[in-house]
Amino acid sequence: MTAARIAYVIGTTAGGTGHHVAMLADGCAARGLAVEVFGPAAARGLFPAVAFGPVEIGHRVRGAHDGQATLRLRRLLSRARPDVVHAHGLRAGAAAALALAGPHGRRRGPALLVTVHNAAPDGAVSRAVYLALERLTARRADAVLCVSPDLADRIRRAGARDVTLTPVPAPAAEPPSAEAARKARADIGACGRPVVLAAGRCARQKGFDTLLAAAASLQHRDPAPLVVIAGDGPLAGRLAAQSRAAGTEVRFLGQRDDVPALLAVADVVVVPSRWEGQPLIVQEALRAGRPLVASRVGGIPALTGEAGALLVPPDDPGRLASAVASVLDDPVLSGHLATAASARAAALPSPSVAVDAAVAVYARLARHDPPRPDSAA
Repeated sequence: MTAARIAYVIGTTAGGTGHHVAMLADGCAARGLAVEVFGPAAARGLFPAVAFGPVEIGHRVRGAHDGQATLRLRRLLSRARPDVVHAHGLRAGAAAALALAGPHGRRRGPALLVTVHNAAPDGAVSRAVYLALERLTARRADAVLCVSPDLADRIRRAGARDVTLTPVPAPAAEPPSAEAARKARADIGACGRPVVLAAGRCARQKGFDTLLAAAASLQHRDPAPLVVIAGDGPLAGRLAAQSRAAGTEVRFLGQRDDVPALLAVADVVVVPSRWEGQPLIVQEALRAGRPLVASRVGGIPALTGEAGALLVPPDDPGRLASAVASVLDDPVLSGHLATAASARAAALPSPSVAVDAAVAVYARLARHDPPRPDSAA
């Protein structure tokens, strides 16, 4: 038996999750599978080509609202009659597990596959909720996909038996034109200064506060590098205040749709995150052949290898500043990193490869095959 009908369940589209699910949904539909997506109404625009059923699975505990969302998801799944339910995120996975539960908690109906996209958050309450959802997913999912080795280790310790790493490729992007790159350089006001670029959501996970602390120690250089942060988020104002207090010149660009052009003018790309799975900005920097300095966390080392980036500990402004300075000071090192980045990029999985891998898992689960011997890899 092959999986002919797939139901995706999502609770959040942040951090690239929504685009990843859209890639899978579109790819499976193009391969002739019947696809439906169930998630927050605000996500509907990501899925114009497939059936979409709104169900408000929140990213926080909401008491009675969570129960109502689970009941609605149960009705939607009963109507859709999928062969495999593929939930993305632990909260969506828990909602799907409860929606599929029969009398006395026994599972009924389709196989349940859950992709774990994120590590445990900060805060005692949030972490406790994460751990509870992790245990529920480990017990009830037929298989779990993880975006980084550390998440795979965690879910195995929680009791999951069928665990596999999954590729999360960045969307394909055309190289920017020379005119677009010139416009980006003029827009940020580099004026001959080296450009240190970071991009992502202004949230604690991304470690931009560490970057700003590192940047403060680089201001004595002549010319001083220009630190540029492309992205928005809840900490944008606080980060700007931190920069002003330190007297560090930083360009906060907000949300941008020209990241490829910004990458083209960057002398070094910095990813100072406290945790990441397979971050799009790392993949984009590798494809652009840019020198990269990144935290040695989560799935980043698997993307870059030891040659494709200078990897430093998270939360260490001194080591981060030293690595950035070494790239700016050493053209040979910068060239080696750029060459190695391009080589790593050539080995990155494409969206087509990622969809094929998912379809293979769906088929195995629909046949009720046991996990492959290498599924713990």
